[in-house]
Amino acid sequence: MNSIGFIGVGKVGTAFGVRLAEKGFPVVGCMDILPPESTRFTESIQGCKAYNSAQELADAVDFVFITTPDDVIGQVASQIQWRADQTVIHCSGANSMAVLSPAREQGCHVGCMHPCNTFASIQQSLENLPGSTFTLEAEEPVLSELTQFVDALNGKWMKLREQDKALYHASICIACNYMYTLAHLATDLWKHFDISQADAVAASMPILRGTLNNIEHVGFPGCLTGPIARGDISTIQKHVQALAEQEPRLLSLYKTLGLETIPIGLAKGTLSTEKAEQLKELLSE
Repeated sequence: MNSIGFIGVGKVGTAFGVRLAEKGFPVVGCMDILPPESTRFTESIQGCKAYNSAQELADAVDFVFITTPDDVIGQVASQIQWRADQTVIHCSGANSMAVLSPAREQGCHVGCMHPCNTFASIQQSLENLPGSTFTLEAEEPVLSELTQFVDALNGKWMKLREQDKALYHASICIACNYMYTLAHLATDLWKHFDISQADAVAASMPILRGTLNNIEHVGFPGCLTGPIARGDISTIQKHVQALAEQEPRLLSLYKTLGLETIPIGLAKGTLSTEKAEQLKELLSE
């Protein structure tokens, strides 16, 4: 493997750089507009050097990861004078290879490698990256190089097309980011009975973990539990009434989610067609 460098060494860049270096890949350089980020990165990888500019980094290595925020990947790629023998990839979930067209036009090989995971801090990123599923957009020889990284990180991979990227990223945004939103909204309701959100989160963690466990080990639709799965009309009526009285701003969201849950209950077989129609009427009011 040729020498590897990183432009942008925040959470994702650091996780990739450190973990690949641990597996024997020659991570030799980095550049970040925030010097403390570069210092942390180089201190974590023996023999790694921090460069003052993206151009200097690109001049020094053969394989470049651009792990900046999504909105500046194209800007970085367009500002560098590339060599025709270089490989340039980014790790954005929403952007396709097209954002690297300035490098491709100069004769570089390009590709995308996105870890389907969440990175909230440096330490969590280092822990979460290995074992991830990675979505790849690349042609040979880059595809084979990227699968070597995946294998080294004990991950799995799937190939996406350019037109798949936005919907793929929307999917994982719903699954990850909006799960945080739902958990925040749910635990914030506990304030109405004088329990702090911190205590509500602690109390809710077993059911949150159990929910993920059910999704993983039981799968859809069997993993669905709760009043819609059982067809408990009176319980849903109580929910609607309580929200209407105490948190009306959440009532529309609750009803929308409930309506989307009905087909899962029907598919599971525990929700009858008659009960489903009653629920649809109640939640559509």
